[in-house]
Amino acid sequence: MTPAGRFAPSPSGELHVGNLRTAILAWLFARSTGRRFLLRVEDLDRARSGAEVLQLRDLAAIGLTWDGEPVRQTARGPLYDAAIGRLLAAGLTYECFCTRREIQEAPSAPHAPQGAYPGTCRNLDPAELEFKRSIRPAAIRLKAGIREYTVTDVLHGTYKGSVDDFVLRRNDGVVAYNLAVVVDDAAQGIDQVVRGDDLLSSTPRQAYLASLLDIPAPEYAHVPLVVNHDGARLAKRDGAVTLGALAAAGVTVAAVRDRLLASLGLPGGSLERALAEFRPGALPREPWVWPGS
Repeated sequence: MTPAGRFAPSPSGELHVGNLRTAILAWLFARSTGRRFLLRVEDLDRARSGAEVLQLRDLAAIGLTWDGEPVRQTARGPLYDAAIGRLLAAGLTYECFCTRREIQEAPSAPHAPQGAYPGTCRNLDPAELEFKRSIRPAAIRLKAGIREYTVTDVLHGTYKGSVDDFVLRRNDGVVAYNLAVVVDDAAQGIDQVVRGDDLLSSTPRQAYLASLLDIPAPEYAHVPLVVNHDGARLAKRDGAVTLGALAAAGVTVAAVRDRLLASLGLPGGSLERALAEFRPGALPREPWVWPGS
């Protein structure tokens, strides 16, 4: 299977310019290294009717091309079940009955980072397990054997992050993102992951999980976000930030594309022209402030 990069949006609405900039970067990284470029629709729990069609339309409008048909996570349940089954057989999972409030109010384990799961349900005896099963359905957590894991990132270098007993399957039966993304990338031959740097902190968990499933970790490149004038991550509440809203304000798709490329120090005109000048080492390392329409 030819190696691949990817862009994997959640179909919760139209893509904004920050999403489009990351998609362009993922495309540039993949195409500049001879990889396939794939699209995956991460629709496990945030699908909005019609959003996928709008997202694919906008990606094509700015010039992205991709290989094959986009895949959808909702069609990949057997792959997730098989991965959880492997971890279960290896004794690396356990049932968890904690609510979010109980986790927030529970005392943290010594030296554990803020927000880490404290292990409340890790060693329940059979009687406790039976009682808790009668109260509410269980989530499935990974029984992690480490507290930290180190990954290497193209832009950030060596990064060490915390690993706790994170959720693999929620108590409503939906597979958690950290498991789905690892399984999906492996199944699709994706060995290069380019995404926003807000996801860097979760990467050690995913790389560690991949190691438990005998999956080689991909090459990571976590790219700077687009932010508003207050320095907050760009969102639709910031006004005209989608192609549709910008078009209504008189800003063409070509103008948006060229503005995004200019923010990366690349020439406009087309993605192919930008590709000829693309050098990962020359990319900006700081967030880019969206100037507005």
